[in-house]
Amino acid sequence: MPIQRHETDIPVAALLVAAGRGLRAGGDAPKQYRLVDGRSVLAHALMPFLAEPAIAQVSVVIGDGDEARYADAIAGLDTRRLATPTQGGSTRQDSVRRGLLALAASGFDGIVLVHDAARPFVSPAQIEAAIAALGTTEIAAIPALPVTDTIKRTDAHGHIAETPPRDRLVSVQTPQAFRFRPLLAAHEAAVGARMTTFTDDAALMEWAGHPVATFPGDPTNVKLTHADDFLRAGTRSAASLVTRVGTGYDVHAFCEGDHVWLGGIRISHDRGVLAHSDGDVALHALTDALLGALAEGDIGTHFPPSDPQWRGAASARFLDFAADRVRLRGGRIDHLDITIVCEAPKVGPHRDAITAEIAAITGVREDQVAIKATTSERMGFTGRREGLAALATATIRLPEQE
Repeated sequence: MPIQRHETDIPVAALLVAAGRGLRAGGDAPKQYRLVDGRSVLAHALMPFLAEPAIAQVSVVIGDGDEARYADAIAGLDTRRLATPTQGGSTRQDSVRRGLLALAASGFDGIVLVHDAARPFVSPAQIEAAIAALGTTEIAAIPALPVTDTIKRTDAHGHIAETPPRDRLVSVQTPQAFRFRPLLAAHEAAVGARMTTFTDDAALMEWAGHPVATFPGDPTNVKLTHADDFLRAGTRSAASLVTRVGTGYDVHAFCEGDHVWLGGIRISHDRGVLAHSDGDVALHALTDALLGALAEGDIGTHFPPSDPQWRGAASARFLDFAADRVRLRGGRIDHLDITIVCEAPKVGPHRDAITAEIAAITGVREDQVAIKATTSERMGFTGRREGLAALATATIRLPEQE
């Protein structure tokens, strides 16, 4: 059966704040649009939220005039659960409020995770921990890390005024989890009271009188603020991801019918294929290639043909599952290569459509998908037009295990 993942009966939305200018980080663009390991910081931050099955909707608050930058940043991502971006305000607090109002206008009510787009290394485990931390009674919960340095408070002249006990101090991160309606009400109350300088939503909820719980943070979930942070981020990203390659193979015999499915595209043909699902050899082979790179079994492990729920199923569901598994493990797909072996139908006229469909299913760019076709020179079962086959190779990168 497919791997079971964390889910909740309460609707969950994620709100990423990406409206800041990021001047301290340097560069000629806001820091959330700068590249780390070939992707924008915002794209890195978005990917684990888009891959989390418990999250029904992901919203982003962007800066005025950043529409083109945002469109470039999300190119190649799985955007099916990504809402139209909301224009932010002059402060982080106002940007979050505008994002919450947009969610309310869509009819949302449930749990909202508020995350800073400048934290690109948030893990799937940290997202699930944020959702779980609210439980059935908490209104707000935030990730916290023990403070290891001695903290001192200074006076107006720069002299030490106080040294708070370190054992009760924590530094906090995002994503922060909240019940949606209380958070929105607190934001509206703060505007009415002209309280506009809160730097995170937990502080605003404290001001509104709500208890805020904590759960363990993640030391790798760092915020990129200064230019040196990007140098360290590039080193961290390159060092922590290892390349894996998986291969897949599938074959189906022809039978009575008037079409075949190849790469998610329905192609008219004088035969059909004998299969439990829709018999798409290209997507089956590619699914196995991704699962092989993950070392997570094969397509039959997760979608056994003995299970009637997969009878006639679209193979895009299998490939989507495998690509989702890569993202949930904090990885990325680098390249997908498929060779289709058949005498007929001709693949060439459908190559572009197949490429676009596979790119859309897996959330990669079209230039990361290669589709090739060949015959077997009239030899073997494919040469005798008894069936067709596909071979696939998937190249991915996954976080290195300690």
